[in-house]
Amino acid sequence: MENNSRGAWGSRFGFIMASAGSAIGLGNLWKFPYLAGANGGGAFVLVYLGIVILLGFTMMLGELSIGRATKLNQYGAYKKINPKFGFIGGIGILTGFLILSFYSVVGGWVIKYIFQYIMGGVQQADKMGYFVSFITNPYEPLIWHGLFMAATLFIVLGGVSGGIEKASKIMMPLLFLFLIIIAIRSLTLPGAMEGLKYFLIPNWSKFNLDVLVKAMGQVFFSLSLGMGTLVTYGSYLEGHEDLPSNALTIPALDTLAALLAGIAIMPAVFAFNQEPGAGPGLMFGTLPNIFASMPLGNLFGLMFFVLVFFAAVTSAISLLEVPVSWAMDSLKWSRTKAVWIFAGLCFVIGIGASLSNGPWEQKFYFFSKDGQNFFDVLDYLTSNILLPLGGVFMSLFITFVWGYDNAFKEIKIGSKNNFAIGGFWKMSMMVGVPLMMALVFLQQTGVLAKLIGQ
Repeated sequence: MENNSRGAWGSRFGFIMASAGSAIGLGNLWKFPYLAGANGGGAFVLVYLGIVILLGFTMMLGELSIGRATKLNQYGAYKKINPKFGFIGGIGILTGFLILSFYSVVGGWVIKYIFQYIMGGVQQADKMGYFVSFITNPYEPLIWHGLFMAATLFIVLGGVSGGIEKASKIMMPLLFLFLIIIAIRSLTLPGAMEGLKYFLIPNWSKFNLDVLVKAMGQVFFSLSLGMGTLVTYGSYLEGHEDLPSNALTIPALDTLAALLAGIAIMPAVFAFNQEPGAGPGLMFGTLPNIFASMPLGNLFGLMFFVLVFFAAVTSAISLLEVPVSWAMDSLKWSRTKAVWIFAGLCFVIGIGASLSNGPWEQKFYFFSKDGQNFFDVLDYLTSNILLPLGGVFMSLFITFVWGYDNAFKEIKIGSKNNFAIGGFWKMSMMVGVPLMMALVFLQQTGVLAKLIGQ
C-alpha cells in the first residue's frame, strides 16, 4: 500500500517531464554533439539510437518497476525485496549525492552566464580566458554555486507534485522550445550546412570498438541510470501507470534533446570557424564567441543559457530527491529537514570542488599518473566507477534475486497494450546490460585501450 505522506505524481505528463528533466542535463547539450561529430557523425547517432533501445529502455524499465513495486526510496526498495541487498541502493544514493555536489558548481557557472547576458554578454575578446579567470576566482563561483543550490532546494522543498512536477512541467517544454528556436537560427547561418554534415552524415571510417563503448557510456550517463533517481521517481507512480510506455517515452525525449542540441550547436560552430572541442570550453568559451559574432547574439546567448539552466536544475532536483526520499522513508525525517541537511552538505562539498579549480588546485593521484583535482576526482569516481557498478548490480539483482517472474508481473500492471517483454528484455537484462557496463567500465578506466592496443 502506498505511503501517501511521501507524495505522488499528479499526472503522467508531470512524471514524464520530471523524468525527462532528470535525464536531460549538461551532457546532452555539449557532450553528445561533440562525441557524435568526433566519432563518425551519423554513424555514432545511429549506434547511439540502437543502444538507447537496448540499454536505456531495458535499465529504465527495470528501475521504474523496482520503485513502483516497493513504493520506497532506492535503498529501501532493494532492501524490501531482499534485506541483504540494500547496499545496491546505498551505492545509488551516494552516487547521486556526490554528483550533485560538483554538478551544482557547474550549475552556478550557468547562472553567472545568464546574468552576464542580461547585462549585455561577455565583452572580453578572449572568451575562454574570461571563463578560466572566472572559475579560478576563489570567491565569485561560490556565490553562484550557492544560488544554484538554493534554487534546487526551493523546488524540492515543494514536494513531488507541488515542487518537482510543477517546475518540470514549466521548464521542460520551454527547454525544447528554446532549443528549436536556436536550432532554426543556427541552420540559417552561412556555412551552417558543413556543421550539420559533420554532425549527421555517417563516417564509418572513424567507427571502432572504442567509439561503440563511448556511445554506450553516453546513453548510460545521459539517462541517469544507476544512481537511484528512476527508482525513486518510480516509487511515486500509481499502480495503473504504463511502465513500458514510460520507459520508451523518456529515452526518446532525452535523445530528441541531444539531437536538437547538436543541430543547434554544430552548424553555428562551423559557420564561425570555431573549434568543436569537448567539455565546458565548448559551452562557456566557444559559444559565447559565436553569440558575439551573431546578429541579436545577446538574445540568443541569453536564451541558450536559460535552457541550459533548465536542463541543469531539473537534473539537480532529481539528484537531491534521492537522499531526501531515503531520509524520509528510513530515518523518518520531515521533507524540510532532509532537504536542508542534504542540500547543505552538497554545498559544502561543492566548495572544495569549486576551489580546486583555483586556490585549492592540489592534485590527487588515485586514478591518474598526471593527477586530478578534487572536482575531477568526484567526476571520475561517480561517472567511471559508481555508476557502472550500480548498473551491473541492478541487472544482476533483477536476474538472480528479484526474478523475472516478479519483474514481469509488476511491469505488466497497467500496460495498456498488454505489453509482452518476452525474451528480449530478459536477455538484455541478463546478458546485454552486464556486458555493456563491463565494456564501459573498462573504457572509462583505460583498460580497454590497453587490451585493444591503443
